[in-house]
Amino acid sequence: MAIDDLLDEHEQGEKVRTWLRENGAGLIGGVALGLALIGGWQWWQKQRDSKQVAAGAQYQAALKTIESKDLKQAVPKVAALHGVYATLAALDLAKVQLEAGQRDAAIATLRKAGTGDRALTAVVQQRLARLLVDAGKADQALAMLPSAAADANTLEIRGDAQSALGHRDLARNDYSHALTQMEVGSPQRRLLELKLSEVGGAPAKPEAKS
Repeated sequence: MAIDDLLDEHEQGEKVRTWLRENGAGLIGGVALGLALIGGWQWWQKQRDSKQVAAGAQYQAALKTIESKDLKQAVPKVAALHGVYATLAALDLAKVQLEAGQRDAAIATLRKAGTGDRALTAVVQQRLARLLVDAGKADQALAMLPSAAADANTLEIRGDAQSALGHRDLARNDYSHALTQMEVGSPQRRLLELKLSEVGGAPAKPEAKS
C-alpha cells in the first residue's frame, strides 16, 4: 500500500474521530430520543387498548343489567359509559324503560344520550321526538328535528308533531313528502297513508308501469 494511501486513511480516520467528538453527544441524544419516542408510542398503544377493553367490558355489564330489567342498577351503569357505548346502551335502556311504563324516564335517558356519530344521533333524535309527541310536547319534538329533513322517518315524526299541534296543512305536507321516500310495498306505508287521510290528505296513487 502506498504511503499516500496510508496518509489518506489516517486523515479520514482523524476526521471521523473529530466529528464524533464534536457530535457524539447529539448523536447519542438523538438515538435516546428516538428510543424514548418508540417506547412512548408502544406505552400509549397499550394504554389505549387497555381502555378499550375496559370500556367494552363496562358496556357488556350494562347490557346484561338492562336485559335483566333491573332498571335501578342499569341507570347508573349506563351513565358511567362514554362515547358510542353510552349512546347504544342508552337506546336499549330507554326501550326497556318505555316497556316498563316509565316514559318520562325514557325521555330523560335519551336526552342524555349525546354522540358524535351522525347515524346514531339521528336515531336518538327520532326516538326522543316520538316520545315527546306522545307526552304532549310536540313543540319540543319539532324544535329538535331538522326542518330540511328528507328521510321518511323524520318527515313522519314531524308530521305527527304538526298534527298534534293542529297544523293540518303542515302535517299533510310532511306526510306526503315522507310517502315519496317510501317503497310502495313498505309495511310502514299503509300506516302513513292513514295518517295522511286523518289530516285531510289523499295518498297519491303509484304510477302504472308500462
